[in-house]
Amino acid sequence: MTVTDPHLDDLAGFIAASPSSFHAAHETATRLDAAGYERVDEAGEWPTVPGRRYVVRDGAIIAWVQPAGATPTSPVRIVGTHTDSPGFKLKPKPSTSAHGWLQAGVEIYGGPLLNSWLDRELEFAGRLVAIDGSQHLVRTGPFLRFPQLAVHLDRGVNEGLRLDPQQHMNPVYGLASDIGDASSADLVGHLAALAGIRAEDVAGYDIVVADTAPGAVFGLDGGLFAAGRMDNLVSVHAGLTALLAAGDPTDHIPVFAAFDHEEVGSATRSGAAGPFLADILARISDGLGATESERLRSRAASWCFSADAGHSVHPNYAERHDPANRPVMGRGPLLKINAQQRYATDAVGAAEWARVCALAGVEYQEFVSNNTVPCGSTIGPITATRLGIRTVDIGIPLLSMHSARELCAVGDPGTLTAALTAFLR
Repeated sequence: MTVTDPHLDDLAGFIAASPSSFHAAHETATRLDAAGYERVDEAGEWPTVPGRRYVVRDGAIIAWVQPAGATPTSPVRIVGTHTDSPGFKLKPKPSTSAHGWLQAGVEIYGGPLLNSWLDRELEFAGRLVAIDGSQHLVRTGPFLRFPQLAVHLDRGVNEGLRLDPQQHMNPVYGLASDIGDASSADLVGHLAALAGIRAEDVAGYDIVVADTAPGAVFGLDGGLFAAGRMDNLVSVHAGLTALLAAGDPTDHIPVFAAFDHEEVGSATRSGAAGPFLADILARISDGLGATESERLRSRAASWCFSADAGHSVHPNYAERHDPANRPVMGRGPLLKINAQQRYATDAVGAAEWARVCALAGVEYQEFVSNNTVPCGSTIGPITATRLGIRTVDIGIPLLSMHSARELCAVGDPGTLTAALTAFLR
């Protein structure tokens, strides 16, 4: 079944255009440009008059609206997300050959479900950086595959599949002209040709592996949606769509922040643990002529909704979930709670989320982990710690999180977007 819901159709297109964090930032910038936003350069002077602006920093992007009525103490309302997804990243000296096969050297990025990447048509995508510093987006389309060993050669595979990341996760992308010779398969040269530059001019690259299958609606009455990278492009799309629909509020400054590197800890210049958001907020307040006291007053009245995917109860593994809190796909977005502060939600934040959902006419569910299952984390606690802004962790429920292809209910991306729109408005 093809996608028929306009919001879901737009989400599927956004995901297809975003095989890497750099492509996601580029696609977001393209949509902001079309909506009349102005791109500003971090190294240049910024306008201080009211307007709609954004900044791209590598694979991250932050956009905001400075309303005509903004003052030095105007609070900000932030939707925080991330552009990266778990998978694989191309190593240096990536072209290898073994037993007549051409293979690529990759390393694990984040925490992917390794077995879910087997036997799929995958692509390389990301950026090349030339010796002159210029950056070039590139993607191959279907190009490589992690082939699984046939059951005839491993009769016990259905009793337990074990994948060694170094030995078994070496994708194939062709046949060598001579056994043991990889000279005919210069991967960097192939990527450079696709980008329209010379291979010898490539000084560095950030290239990841991405699933190429388009998003698809299926199931009874078309109630399910599957796609790659929904963690966390669903939230990026929802936050961007909410910002574009928010208009020009009179009593606060709407901000959309999509960070990179959340899946590996966020501790980079474009990650949530870096200075990116703090830098942008400081320059906005400087442009409004804020004193340090006024800056602190603004942050004390501000909010951040950290939007990241969460877990639906799995019907085949229900014992892995909390017995009393078992959110189900299709019954609204999640309010994510954790006593160890792996999520930043507290009681005041829960009340704000309930208020916003009521404004949007959206039902929501609470998520908390089973006490025997360690809880993951998000940019929420990082943002709250760095900025002192009260933060709430939310997101839509998924099955197969960190798989090459994840699953949600068709209505959940739209309800998340509706709640975030009410929040930014």
